Amino acid sequence: MIYVILYLVAIVLANLTVTAFGPHMAIINAFLFIGLDLTARDRLHDAWRSHYLIPKMAALIAAGSVLSWLLNRDAGQIAVASFVAFAAAATVDAVVYHLLGSYPRWLRINGSNIPSALVDSIVFPTLAFGAFLWPIVLGQFLAKVVGGFAWSLVFRRLDQRTITGAV
Repeated sequence: MIYVILYLVAIVLANLTVTAFGPHMAIINAFLFIGLDLTARDRLHDAWRSHYLIPKMAALIAAGSVLSWLLNRDAGQIAVASFVAFAAAATVDAVVYHLLGSYPRWLRINGSNIPSALVDSIVFPTLAFGAFLWPIVLGQFLAKVVGGFAWSLVFRRLDQRTITGAV
């Protein structure tokens, strides 16, 4: 449940801050929030793999966009762009994560984050701001990959502490 909450909070905060501060905030969000979402998505993939993964992820992505819009009606275009970008990225992520199934978890997470970050980085700003803004696309991509890696280390550490009973 914690990963669902983290996922939703990150989506909503990312959408609302981009709405408030514009395209350049997307790069900061990419590191802080979207890297978290990409990594949490893989945790949820493992948890939901044989329990309606696709409808649950679709509902989660839609919930993030709807919550963003409900909290700020000016976030409509950002919320729609977020939904489309996350849906496309989630599809790529799920396929790559599944194909990397025999590799260690950290490699599957980070290996699937790279292509899904690329898809999200192209789709989101193009739809949200109505143009292909290559500096934003490049900045977002790099920030998502680095942010996703950082979050994978945090989650790995939490998993180790949980296993040893330290949490």
